[in-house]
Amino acid sequence: MDVNFEYYKIFYYVARYKNFTKAAQALGSSQPNVTRAMNCLEQQINSTLFVRNNRGIQLTPEGEKLYIRVTAAMTQLMAAEEELADSASLSHGSISIGASETALNIFLLDKLKAFHMVNPGIRLKIYNHSTPEAIDAVKNGLVDFAVVSSPVYADSSLKTVVLHSFQEILVGGTTFTALGSQELSIRELTDYPLICLGRETMTFRFYKDLFMSHGVELEPDTEAATTDQILPLVKCELGLAFLPETMAQESIDKKEIVKISLKDNIPKRNICLVYDSRHPVSSAARKLRKTIGEINYGEN
Repeated sequence: MDVNFEYYKIFYYVARYKNFTKAAQALGSSQPNVTRAMNCLEQQINSTLFVRNNRGIQLTPEGEKLYIRVTAAMTQLMAAEEELADSASLSHGSISIGASETALNIFLLDKLKAFHMVNPGIRLKIYNHSTPEAIDAVKNGLVDFAVVSSPVYADSSLKTVVLHSFQEILVGGTTFTALGSQELSIRELTDYPLICLGRETMTFRFYKDLFMSHGVELEPDTEAATTDQILPLVKCELGLAFLPETMAQESIDKKEIVKISLKDNIPKRNICLVYDSRHPVSSAARKLRKTIGEINYGEN
C-alpha cells in the first residue's frame, strides 16, 4: 500500500489534539488542507478513522489502532531528530518555562543562573503560573516544561519528576513575638488572622486539606496573589502565614518576623518538573530539562 507518509504525520497530530484546527496550527498548515489529507488517507487505507462530535472528533476503533502504531513511529523519528541535532544549536534559540513562584524562588533561579552562564546565547522565557496553570500550559504545548510546587495533579500523559523537597514554617510579625515561645495546634490557628495564597492555587488546596484533616476550615483573613507578597504582609502585622523556611530565614535572623512552633506536623512539599515527552522541544530545552531532572533524582 503506497500511502504518502505525510498523511500519517498529519494523522498523528489530528489524533493527538482531536481537533483539525489545532492540528493545522501545530503543523503550520490550514484546516482545509488537514481535512483533505485525512480524507485521502481514509480512502487509501479504506478505513474510517474519525467520527465527529460536538467536542471535536473521536477516533474509531480502526483509528485507535493506527494511532498506537503511528505514535510509536513518530516517537522514534522525533528521538532520532533529537539525537542528530547539532550541538551548535545550543548557541542560540529560546526556552519557555512555566514556573510557580515558590518553585522559582527556592529552586529554579539557581539552576537558570548556572545554565545561562554556560549557554549565554539561549533566551529564557519564564511564565509566572500557578501550578494548575503551568500544568495546563505544558499540556497545551504553550511551554517546553514546567517547574512547580506540589501538590501536582497532572494527567498520566505527562511526566512528573520530583526535584527537591522543602519545609514550610509558620511565621508572624513582631507583635506575635509572645507566640514564639509557645506551641500552637492547627485548631488554635483559627483564633488568629491568617494570610494565604489565593484559593485557585495548589498551596491553598494543600493547607485547606491540612486544616480539614484536623477538623477545622481554613478561612484566611488576607489572600495574596503571589508568594512574594506574603512576607511583606506578615511584616506589616496583617497575620500569620506559612512560608518556605528558606524564604523566611533571613527575616527571622534579622528579627523582622518570628517563627512560631506547631504541635502538629506540616508535611514537606516538593518542587516538581512536569513535561510532555510526546512534545518535541529544542536541543536547548532538552538539555536544561535533563540537567534540572538529573540534579537530584533523575527523570522517571
